Amino acid sequence: MVETNGSDYQVTILEKTCRISIPSVFTVKKALEFKQSIQQVCQNNPDLTQIALDFCETRFMDSSGIGALVASRKLAQKQGFELVLQNVSQQVLSALSLADLDRFFVIEQTPPVPKNSTKSAISQSTAALSPINPLVHGSTSLGATKSKRFMNIVKPEDGVFVTHPSVKSVPKRVMDVIGALIGLTITAMVLPFIAIAIKLDDPGPIFFGQIRCSQMGKRFKMWKFRSMYVDAEAKKHLVQNEAEGAIFKAKNDPRITKVGRILRKTSLDELPQFWNVLKGEMSLVGTRPPTPDEVEKYEILQWQRLDIKPGMTGEWQVNGRSSVKNFEDIVRLDLKYQENWSLKYDIELIFKTIWVIFNKNSGAM
Repeated sequence: MVETNGSDYQVTILEKTCRISIPSVFTVKKALEFKQSIQQVCQNNPDLTQIALDFCETRFMDSSGIGALVASRKLAQKQGFELVLQNVSQQVLSALSLADLDRFFVIEQTPPVPKNSTKSAISQSTAALSPINPLVHGSTSLGATKSKRFMNIVKPEDGVFVTHPSVKSVPKRVMDVIGALIGLTITAMVLPFIAIAIKLDDPGPIFFGQIRCSQMGKRFKMWKFRSMYVDAEAKKHLVQNEAEGAIFKAKNDPRITKVGRILRKTSLDELPQFWNVLKGEMSLVGTRPPTPDEVEKYEILQWQRLDIKPGMTGEWQVNGRSSVKNFEDIVRLDLKYQENWSLKYDIELIFKTIWVIFNKNSGAM
């Protein structure tokens, strides 16, 4: 039996197996449509044991597409069926690898289903959905077994995904490098004083590194001057989250040291991130990089904030960082930045950030 959902999704169902074709461009609009399609398939066919997503025609996928696959993975775990990715192109595989998500999915190469196939042809192609020599097994944080099945497929090197014009902007990168060098010079000048203050207040490391997510969900270690007690991460569950949605905020966090409060109030704790900017992991201006556990809670539309490189400052920082406690408002500001982006706009936000830091009445810090 063949069910068709619009012109971009061909759904092929035979007994307890289903194959869904993915469109050539898998971005936010198509990702939302796909989520509705797979939910409808599961609702109408509760006895399915396997759903295969056919990427034979897919040549581009952005962060929203990744978000749709993550949502499908969670649905598979909830409903108890196996989710398989088939005929994955290099771009799609690279996108998954960049986000460190390729290990969470079963990936295999099989002949695609012809669009005008007969019942016998469908039966033959659907037979290819059976398991093919699992190569890798293990547990994941998503709570399910991971496995990859490869047939004549080579994992490509990580590349640059042009999900937004700012990603490939040479002038923006030049500005980042110049700004990072200036920032690191300032950091070197104040480092001895900040290091001594941190050590006297609470013995331990001067710097604090935390895994964050960059463009397309790529993970990197973001650096700060340590502003919390050494055992702060272990005590995070004891602090009440005052924010709504996939973000953590606590106004009077007891884990922050005395020196740390000063560093945060003046944003001096952010100075080491100039190193991340110089390495190309961050930009001077962009969205704030989320933690992996925050990204796990994202809906498809929220994944759009990962279409650009994260920044040290941005719309959120200059428009009431401390007062904005609803994650949807943060996403709205991030998407506003993506829509209005230009080199001139970046420069304006940098100067606004400097003004905010030195203006106690701005309400942004």
